Amino acid sequence: MAAENTTDTNIRVDAWLPPEMAERAESVGVKKARLDSWTMLALGILAGAFIALGALFSTTVTASPLPYGVNRLLGGLAFCLGLILVVVAGAELFTGNNLIVMAWADKKVTTAQLLRSWVIVYVGNLIGAVATAGFVFLAKQYSFGGGAAGKNALAIAQSKCNLGFVQAVALGILCNVLVCLAVWLCFSARTTTDKVVSIIFPITAFVAAGFEHSVANMYFIPAGLLIKAFAPPEFWALIHDSASSYSAVTWMGMLRNLVPVTLGNTIGGSLMVGLVYWFIYLRKPNRPDSSDGK
Repeated sequence: MAAENTTDTNIRVDAWLPPEMAERAESVGVKKARLDSWTMLALGILAGAFIALGALFSTTVTASPLPYGVNRLLGGLAFCLGLILVVVAGAELFTGNNLIVMAWADKKVTTAQLLRSWVIVYVGNLIGAVATAGFVFLAKQYSFGGGAAGKNALAIAQSKCNLGFVQAVALGILCNVLVCLAVWLCFSARTTTDKVVSIIFPITAFVAAGFEHSVANMYFIPAGLLIKAFAPPEFWALIHDSASSYSAVTWMGMLRNLVPVTLGNTIGGSLMVGLVYWFIYLRKPNRPDSSDGK
């Protein structure tokens, strides 16, 4: 009977609590930072492709002529596909990996390991997202809905390339606060359902609000660039428009977007989520395994 009672007290069906989430986040950060380079790159490519699929889904959904708020809400819900695939299927996403700073702040990951992880994963994300944009263009998905899908892709790319530097940084900060909070909430999860529910609201919020995600933009802007450069005359006639209407959509415009947005994402995820939760839960006086702060 005593053995039975012991077993019962060890059963936990509730979510992990924040102090335990912090320990899990730190442990995962150490493992991520120590992956070999080729595995890290491959997982980064997968994440870029997964986020691109979410962006494609969102672009298609928001091509509908609905009221602004409703349109944005549906686009945000659709975009959740990307992070769900990253978290559940397994991949390495630059924005989510900003939480590795928790292990870095605790000196379990070196600065070199942290930067190596960010750079390799970022490059992998770029490869995966741009490659997906290429496949989507070859599929002529831009012509669907009487050209509405392509016209919306062009409009999204144009708006992103027109952002000013300071605005793009601020939008990037706000975006990755929500993305990293979604990832943080996933550390409380015990089931796949828990993870999916944890992701939906923060990710829907950032998309609906119009915040900027660097990896998503690695798909959005190349998608617009490819349509602008290579769509046939029939497409332009179909949407009653021309490539000259999208003058901001250039490779340099993409660079002008990615630099400040990436900077903002890094600040939002690393400083405003990762280091905040490290300060609260993982500093030596606050650690579950610390004794009187010693």
